[in-house]
Amino acid sequence: MIAFLALIAGVVAGVLLEPTVPVGLQPYLPIAVVAALDAVFGGIRAKLDGVFDDKQFVISFVSNVIVAAFIVYLGDQLGVGGQLSTGVVVVLGVRIFGNVAAIRRHLFRA
Repeated sequence: MIAFLALIAGVVAGVLLEPTVPVGLQPYLPIAVVAALDAVFGGIRAKLDGVFDDKQFVISFVSNVIVAAFIVYLGDQLGVGGQLSTGVVVVLGVRIFGNVAAIRRHLFRA
């Protein structure tokens, strides 16, 4: 319940404060969001499977975002940032859809 209230508070704060992202960090924001969503759906799946560990979730969340941002940064330095960004989104997207499928099977037995 606390996490849900924190999510609502964060969304409200974001809408009211309208934060801006520095231009240098803008290419990394979508990748960070997708990496964070991967960790969130993985956490939901783990909770439904009865194996959720909060320490593991936090480490997964932070490491997903850092590794994804590093891959995009490395791609930018090599001049192939767009291709690596696409690769990161595809890999994390497959993981997200796999977790969503497992959540669906758990909730709806289908």
